[in-house]
Amino acid sequence: MTPVFSHGSLRLYLLSLLAEQPRHGYELIQALSDRFGGTYSPSAGTIYPRLAKLEEEGLVTKSADGRKTVYEITDAGRTELLAREGELGRVESEVTESVRRLADEVRSGVSAAMKGLRADLASAARQTKADASVGPTPADTGTHVASTRALREADLVLNEFRHQLRADLRTQAAGPGLPGEVVTDLRSQLDAVRASILATRP
Repeated sequence: MTPVFSHGSLRLYLLSLLAEQPRHGYELIQALSDRFGGTYSPSAGTIYPRLAKLEEEGLVTKSADGRKTVYEITDAGRTELLAREGELGRVESEVTESVRRLADEVRSGVSAAMKGLRADLASAARQTKADASVGPTPADTGTHVASTRALREADLVLNEFRHQLRADLRTQAAGPGLPGEVVTDLRSQLDAVRASILATRP
C-alpha cells in the first residue's frame, strides 16, 4: 500500500486532532480511521512514537486517566499549529486524496478476486468439455449440456454479486467507513468459496 502521509504530515495532523480536544492514544487512532472512512487505521507503533516526540518538544503533555494516558496540546503546540495553518490545509488535501486512492485499491482488490474466481470456473468448464469429447455417451452429452448451462448461470450470478458488492462498498465508504482489513478478508472468503466449489467436482 502506498504511503498515506508525506514526511512530517502525520505529526502536524496529530497536533490538529489534539487541538480539537484531549484524546487517548486509541482515540487518536480511531479519529484517524474515521477521517479515512475506515480505509486506513494507523498502528500503535506509528502513533505513540510521534506523540512521544511531540511531548519531548513541549508541544503536547500527557496525564493519567485511570489506566489510560490522555494527550493534550500545549500553548506552544497551538502556536506551531497556527504558524503552519497553510501547511495543515495541504495535509487535509492529502488526506482527501489518500481516501480516494485507498478506496480505489479496495475496488481493485474486489475486481481481481472476482476475476480469479471466474477464471477457475471457466477452466473447470473447459476441462468438462475436454472430458466429454472423448467418446461421449448420451448420458455424457446430457451432462455437458447441463454443465454449460450451469456455467452460464454461475457467470450471471458472479456478475450480479460483483456489482452488488461494489455498490455496498461504496455506500459503506461514504457512510460509516470501510475497515482497513476489508480486502484481506474478502480475498480470504472468496478463496474459501472457490475451494469449496472446486471440491465438489467429481
